Amino acid sequence: MSRIACRWAFIGLLLAAPAFLSAQTPFQTDTSIVFQPSDPQLIRPTAYRPFVNAWGLDLLVSNNGFGLGTFYRHEYSDEWSGMLMFMISDVKDDAEVERYTYYGDSYVLGKKNRLLMFPLIASVQYRLFRDEITDNFRPYLTAGIGPTAVLVAPYSRLVESSYPGSGTVIEQQQVEFFSSLKYSQFRYTIGGFIGAGAYFGLDKATLSGLSIRYYFAPYPDGIEVMYGGGYMKNFGGLYISLHFGSFL
Repeated sequence: MSRIACRWAFIGLLLAAPAFLSAQTPFQTDTSIVFQPSDPQLIRPTAYRPFVNAWGLDLLVSNNGFGLGTFYRHEYSDEWSGMLMFMISDVKDDAEVERYTYYGDSYVLGKKNRLLMFPLIASVQYRLFRDEITDNFRPYLTAGIGPTAVLVAPYSRLVESSYPGSGTVIEQQQVEFFSSLKYSQFRYTIGGFIGAGAYFGLDKATLSGLSIRYYFAPYPDGIEVMYGGGYMKNFGGLYISLHFGSFL
């Protein structure tokens, strides 16, 4: 090959070298740019903390009448919860029949004592079908036990009245509620309940539901409720409760 041909071949290699080298080196993008807020405190790490404590009120309805209660609830897991509750409820004998006077005042003929029940119950709840039912309906089973006080206050007293032509007549004279509290006494026993219920709704800040519970509070010595009607030895009964609460 002549010198001229070699010279032109060398020049061609020099011209083709940059294109060849650029084809062998892949193009890379710069990913090291980090955007940061001007205020370092603008973004703060937070940890999710689920609600586990709640408190609220209970409205109770039973064959004894109405009741009112309050509760504190703690969730130990997705299925188990504990509850401490206190309530006030009227207690009636099955023989009681409420009557009304001509002026609209109510009275129970033959009733001797009025009773109020004050249970303080520690209970557990077990949630049913957690994986099968959506969270807006959460059924559960529940049971509890605790000390129970029964307030005994006189409902009426027997007085002797004299009427012309009729002689002496023994009559039942009703004692006003607040006046009867001066002569009231407490009786103490152990009570409890078993039942079932459900909570409703998806709101994570409130707690509402309904339950059916059977309360029992045996008192072996008995308490006289009706004149000559024997002694009542078991208090409680079937209660329907409405729960209204809020998570803490």
